[in-house]
Amino acid sequence: MIIHSYYLNIIFRKIIVDSISSKPIKNYYLYELTRRVFDSSKEKYAEDFYTFFKDNVDNEIYKNIIKTHYNKITSMNKGVKSPTFENFESFNGQKVSLNDFLDSYVYIDVWATWCIPCIIQVPYLQELEEEYKTKNIKFVSISVDIHENKEKWKRMITTKNFKGIQLLADNDFESKFIKTYNINSIPRFILIDPKGNIVSENAPKPSSPELKKLFDKEQI
Repeated sequence: MIIHSYYLNIIFRKIIVDSISSKPIKNYYLYELTRRVFDSSKEKYAEDFYTFFKDNVDNEIYKNIIKTHYNKITSMNKGVKSPTFENFESFNGQKVSLNDFLDSYVYIDVWATWCIPCIIQVPYLQELEEEYKTKNIKFVSISVDIHENKEKWKRMITTKNFKGIQLLADNDFESKFIKTYNINSIPRFILIDPKGNIVSENAPKPSSPELKKLFDKEQI
């Protein structure tokens, strides 16, 4: 289970430190807690949890794993050049890359046909696409469906009248773009600026009021 609440994680962190006397057990639980926070891509909490982890864990194996994970997360900070993708297949069968869209902001929705939370976001995404259709932003949906399900992906796009730019990742969750962004669960949303730099590697979902606030901040 991935814990999403920052404050709940702080409570768990304190409980682990205060109540567990065994150092190996404490090391393990702090490692697991920190890893799960990092896996949920809470990059704004990364420095806090990494500092706490280093101060309270002396297991070198755990420390090296978490250090590698921390470096990966912070490499996705705002202003950093975004990883790119090439030869993703569009709904119309064309091969496209991220660079094809970088004359504008790009809001990426990573989803799959089997992902119910992803489908729930679609109507909100369609409303955004309509509201911002004259603005300097493109809406790109990347499916991580396996290629054996390509026809299912196409049928869903057609039957549900999906808008925006619809792409199929070249190797589902194993695609380099997906792995570099450390995407372990979906839906996942990413905002990239016209220069190809990351605005948010874990942007608010379409149904969140925070997304329009982010768009306004970027003057989209």
